[in-house]
Amino acid sequence: MSLDKYVAFAAKSFTLPDICVRLRATLDDPRSSAEDIGQLISADASLTAKVLRLANSSLFRFPSQIETVSKAISVIGGEALYNLVMAETATTAFKHFDNILIKLDKHWYQSVYCGMLAKSLAMRLNVRGAERFFVMGILQNLSELVVAKKEPQRYYNYQNAEKGDLPHIVQLTHFGFTFAQCSGIILENWHLPIGLYYPVSFMNDEAKYASDVDVCVLALANRITFSQLDKENYANIELFTPEIANTLSLDMEVISNSIDYAEQETAKIASLIN
Repeated sequence: MSLDKYVAFAAKSFTLPDICVRLRATLDDPRSSAEDIGQLISADASLTAKVLRLANSSLFRFPSQIETVSKAISVIGGEALYNLVMAETATTAFKHFDNILIKLDKHWYQSVYCGMLAKSLAMRLNVRGAERFFVMGILQNLSELVVAKKEPQRYYNYQNAEKGDLPHIVQLTHFGFTFAQCSGIILENWHLPIGLYYPVSFMNDEAKYASDVDVCVLALANRITFSQLDKENYANIELFTPEIANTLSLDMEVISNSIDYAEQETAKIASLIN
């Protein structure tokens, strides 16, 4: 089956909720206020409850009870709110493509972890719009679920292939494309900005590493995620290829700090979403 068929299947099965697009546009509008954002969130009872729960949690330790969404947004910040909305959206999308071949909880955790890791690396590198890397990280492997749902036997064969090479290399052998490439096209079809779908589409394209910082950050975050969360198969993989090392000025202390950040923040998101 061609890449286009998987993308078409994903497009027919799940669409990006309007709240994601409208919230991003409102946050990017300098004329918007916490009240404007609050009006958007208040239309979704479930999301409203999660926002208030987050604002009143021990993470922020606000001295008094927060009872309105607009006040909650002032406390937690617009970008933290957007992260929560995207994590919620990813959870919904993941459940939509749930199948017996993939442990959904593990897939979700790895995706959020990769997003938090990419965001942390981007922040330490002072990359413009570092917050968007969380969105890219959490959605870069969405298509793995799509593929497993659409063609379970083909995915089963891939899943049971001999480990050794990084997953994207095995994916090219079995499918002729990488899951990141497929996910990037899905995000493009969702009409997300090019700053989100382009790095995802090319995160496994080593030819881009020498010139594209965004792609490099996402690729490095993905490698670290494998090395940390699947130590049995990938504990000793090379994190810094020569191209990545030349493009990103990072040392292992920064990597260690970003790993700590990803672990802490993923646990926070998990406590709010699950």
